[in-house]
Amino acid sequence: MTLASTPLLQSRLSPEESKVFGQGEIATGLNFRLPRLTRPVNIMVLGIKVLSSDVDNPPPEVRDLGYHALVNSFDGLSDTMLMLRFNPETGKLVVLSVPRDTRTRVAGLGVTKLNEANAYGGPALAAQSISNLLGGVPVDRYVRINVQGVEKLIDALGGVTVYIPKDMKYTDHSQHLYIDLKQGEQHLNGEQALQFLRFRYDAYGDIGRVQRQQMLMRALVEQTLSPATLTRIPQILSVIQENVDTNLTVEELVALVGFAAQLKRADLQMLMLPGEFSGAGDYEASYWLPSYSRIQEMSSQYFGLNPASSESVADPYAEPGVDSVPAETDYGIEIAIQDSTGNLAAAEQLMFALREAGFYNVYIDENWSEPLRETRIIAQGGDLAKAEAVRRSLGLGEVRVEGTGNLQSDVTVQVGTDWRVE
Repeated sequence: MTLASTPLLQSRLSPEESKVFGQGEIATGLNFRLPRLTRPVNIMVLGIKVLSSDVDNPPPEVRDLGYHALVNSFDGLSDTMLMLRFNPETGKLVVLSVPRDTRTRVAGLGVTKLNEANAYGGPALAAQSISNLLGGVPVDRYVRINVQGVEKLIDALGGVTVYIPKDMKYTDHSQHLYIDLKQGEQHLNGEQALQFLRFRYDAYGDIGRVQRQQMLMRALVEQTLSPATLTRIPQILSVIQENVDTNLTVEELVALVGFAAQLKRADLQMLMLPGEFSGAGDYEASYWLPSYSRIQEMSSQYFGLNPASSESVADPYAEPGVDSVPAETDYGIEIAIQDSTGNLAAAEQLMFALREAGFYNVYIDENWSEPLRETRIIAQGGDLAKAEAVRRSLGLGEVRVEGTGNLQSDVTVQVGTDWRVE
């Protein structure tokens, strides 16, 4: 296996489809050094779940099992959609989660849910659709991994420790899906991690599942990616080879893992595609409605898109000049406070402190179940300036860019025990 080979490439892309990813070289390993990234690079990651009932001719080993078994395939709906930007110029890794129910235009299908793009036209159409949604952000490479591959990868990395926010119990005999996880900090193996990711029977539905994806990904980067991981790449690739499809070369994979292994916590920035749920009865199906003006801002800030040269980002059904989700008003930063200490007085005093500092649009939200020592100040939508303003007023806290907390706020403050109640 040479560094320039693509041992995990399982798609047959036409020359036209290959051009979707034709952004040139991204890594080099000159002078016998480990490969390094040579420029910012955008990677589309799709998580695929295909059941035997989803395909016309399932493999013989799952054909007569009597339930909807998982099939090793990449040709179905994308259950998970991420856009990753590895930026050696800033030392940051940006992870954008795109809800699978995002309403957008897909070539050949019209306006539909974004997760249909992969099933209809493979990775090229999925990349093209996501790029258009983001205003022309280029996609350099793609990775498709099915659920069996996720399980094998997490086992190969030694498992992962995460905080389970509540008891999760669900049984679906038709898929042989049995979820049974207890609230609290747990070290999960691959099978248990899949349970954590696939559970969606809570108040936030699919968005809650996206938030758990972000929690798991942060934990994987912080806990399992290290310089030592580079030496295990051949073994890891051999374990997941059948369950991954990517046009990344081995050299590029080593460069990406090497970059991620050097990250500090603040260098991992996790975003959610700006938008909101469709109202009941507004559409023929349930959608995540993108906020196109906020997407434009996010693409410019985090994905290096030049607003002057970017493609117009617009709702395919909206009237000219009308955004599907209203842009943020100027009524002040909206701050949601979530208590993790079990002491409501702590959240109330923090709310009063922020109001005295001039932040008047502040309210107490539902509690955060994970007990925190250090207060977290979460920049919803990636607006670091607003989060930093809150941190300066409080004089404490860790600023994070991620899509956990209250998605409708500008900033979510999760109160830790470092906030002293007077």
